[in-house]
Amino acid sequence: MTSATRPVLALGLLTALNFLNYIDRYILFGVLPLIKREFHASDTALGALTTVFFIFYMCSAPAIGFLGDRKSRKLIITIGAIVWSGATLLTAATHSFTTLLIRHTVVGIGEATFSLIAPAYIVDLFPEERRGRVLSIFYLAIPMGAALGYIIGGALGTSHGWRAPFYVCAIPGFLVAFVFYFAVVEPARGERELALHSIERTTFAGLLRNRAFWTATLGLAMLTFAIGGISAWMPTFLERERGIALDRANYYFGLITVVNGLAGTAVGGWLGDLWLRRSRGAYYALSGISALLAIPGALFAFYGNPAWIFPSIFVAEFFLFLNTGPLNAAIVNSVAAPIRATAIGLNLFVIHLLGDTFSPTLIGVISDRSSLRLGFSLTLVAMVVSAMILFVGTRFAPPRAAERQQPNPAGASA
Repeated sequence: MTSATRPVLALGLLTALNFLNYIDRYILFGVLPLIKREFHASDTALGALTTVFFIFYMCSAPAIGFLGDRKSRKLIITIGAIVWSGATLLTAATHSFTTLLIRHTVVGIGEATFSLIAPAYIVDLFPEERRGRVLSIFYLAIPMGAALGYIIGGALGTSHGWRAPFYVCAIPGFLVAFVFYFAVVEPARGERELALHSIERTTFAGLLRNRAFWTATLGLAMLTFAIGGISAWMPTFLERERGIALDRANYYFGLITVVNGLAGTAVGGWLGDLWLRRSRGAYYALSGISALLAIPGALFAFYGNPAWIFPSIFVAEFFLFLNTGPLNAAIVNSVAAPIRATAIGLNLFVIHLLGDTFSPTLIGVISDRSSLRLGFSLTLVAMVVSAMILFVGTRFAPPRAAERQQPNPAGASA
């Protein structure tokens, strides 16, 4: 295998693992009504399934990030994939709501191990000016996996019970993890970038006052709040509020998600890298604009004519996915290789603490007292706040690689 093909193989295997990861995660949302019927759970309790998952996911992230900057990332990624694949098999033993909660906590820890280290690993395989596109490829697995999770959950769940869909990803997860471990070579940290050494970019103490990192992280947290809440409850909303059968609701929502995810994520990565040639704040600005453009579609989906529900969802999702590659590239570029995994761990902790850890539960609480439609209004507010934060972040974006290579006009002694 040549040195040129190794990064592509590693990216392909990591994308495959991310794909299986998100199928497993989104199957749950596709079968929530079935779980509700078996365990007679409230909407608040169903939302708590996602809350518990992300509490363990985000609380394990900082420690995993610390290890990722010091130990073999290839080994950590492999262990994480094996853990969540094994936990998926435990679904067969979930015969109470409490057991389902426990199963979900184990999956959360396993997914955090993989999801946190993989982006730091990938950016050491490719140069900085290509990271928007490369990370878009990796994150294409989110809409593709989410869509297939909805479709598999709706199809197998309604015909074979809600446990059956979870078995789909377990064995493939084991296989891809082992191939990744034995087929790829670990890259050196920082091998593909021109270092910009500063306290803010290379130390944990500096990270705490790194404004480029924090504006990208807080902007993503608000988008995560919106996306997490919509993802968790949309199939239920379509069944309950729009009278669409659960299997059809999952199928059409999944189909829209995969088409939009592929188009929005790919276009966003390309536009972000293209704009970056002109402006260091491109990743932030594009993500802020896309958050605002998603609002009209989401508003019409929640409150508009039911006949236009799917076109409205299509428009909203496209713009929500547009920020995926650029915003994640902004986060990894805001720090240097020595603390990148630690920074991603802190980022994951914050975006889930302020984002999708509690948004499904909050929406469920409002739904129990009023309606899902009113609960979804919280996501519109989050989109506006995200855009405001990201526009501020354009002021703090780090210099581009081309700017770092320019000679110092003050002289070499400066």
